[in-house]
Amino acid sequence: TNAFLIVLRRRIDGADEVDSDLNLVKGLGGALLREKIVAGASRREIIIVDPTKLVDRLGSRSPLPVEVIPFGWSLARHRLLDLGTRPDLRRTPAGPYETDNGNYILDCHFERGIADAVEMERLINDIPAVVENGLFVGLTDTVVVGREDGSCQVMERERGTS
Repeated sequence: TNAFLIVLRRRIDGADEVDSDLNLVKGLGGALLREKIVAGASRREIIIVDPTKLVDRLGSRSPLPVEVIPFGWSLARHRLLDLGTRPDLRRTPAGPYETDNGNYILDCHFERGIADAVEMERLINDIPAVVENGLFVGLTDTVVVGREDGSCQVMERERGTS
């Protein structure tokens, strides 16, 4: 195994969606578990996005990726349906998409977005076979929104809030 602990002073990355509480959807590229591990090891998380990534509700523009173990993906899909999402197994021409960890991804579509990201993250992670999901709640310190004219907006979370 590759067991190690690294603490990063700061991490700079992008996001698929950002809400006004600086919660994120990440992982549409398929590396959400590893991204969340690195985010958890970072003292400061700085996200850089363009204005198209800002949303009122997470999950309103892009699907929420949920990483599941292959053995239980069907069970996880049914439980995600019960949460009001439409989960689709991500596929490649050769079959189900596999993450770097050998797991599958269910892309969850929410008709009206996610009303409560904190609660949805908990509910999803409580499902057997779910390894992780693409909701990054309370992990981001700063979001920088770059604009076409070269200006930027900086959004910051106060320490101790989520």
